[in-house]
Amino acid sequence: MLTTWQDVVIVILIVSCALLFKLVIDRMWTREHRRTHNDLIGWQLSILGTTYAVIVGFMLYAVWNNFGLAEVNADTEANALVNVYRLADGLPAEQRDELKGAARAYADVVLEKDWPAMAQGYTGRLASHEVDQKMWRILMTVKGASGTELTAEDHALYELSTMAEHRRLRQLQSVSRLPGVLWFVLVSGGALSIMSSCMFGSESSWLHGLQVFAFSLLVALALVAIADIDRPYQGSVHVADTPFRRAQLNMSDQ
Repeated sequence: MLTTWQDVVIVILIVSCALLFKLVIDRMWTREHRRTHNDLIGWQLSILGTTYAVIVGFMLYAVWNNFGLAEVNADTEANALVNVYRLADGLPAEQRDELKGAARAYADVVLEKDWPAMAQGYTGRLASHEVDQKMWRILMTVKGASGTELTAEDHALYELSTMAEHRRLRQLQSVSRLPGVLWFVLVSGGALSIMSSCMFGSESSWLHGLQVFAFSLLVALALVAIADIDRPYQGSVHVADTPFRRAQLNMSDQ
């Protein structure tokens, strides 16, 4: 999990290393000598840069798409919870009161325990699992009900099943990560591209330094963005708990 300050430090570190590498290259291999190889260096950089841009673009799309799916999943789970709460009105009095209380408790547990646990990268069973099991037990105790009550129970079971499915998916999304081999490709590709940009033999050292600064800054920002978005429930960019807070309000108003 990266905080905003850690993101800033990583960006500064990458840019500083790029500029330091340029200074080392300037001392070990003068700009005049490098200038004779600009055609080869430029061709190499264009191939590396294009390939790396495609890889970064694909990774950004993939992690942002997964982030969007995590938001939709949390919203669907919260909506199913509210539907279970509303359908409880059609059940016998005993189960109705128990199920409504359990639904409110589920929202409280998700907000007070699940979300903080997911923000810390917890990989064990979430606290909401116990409340979910309690809701199943309540619905299974509906016996000898009228036709209307049986219909309400059937719909409540469907919504509870939907809620449980999306709860499990939420837990899976909270621990899902890009594989290490993909991070190796991203980091090594960025390093090679930045190093190639430092090898140009430019007549103006400060202008070349400005170009290296801009390019390394762009690479650093892209890597930090991928790292943050790759963890949908952690870091400075994360899925908000708004759907469950809205569910709390909806259930308290009824």
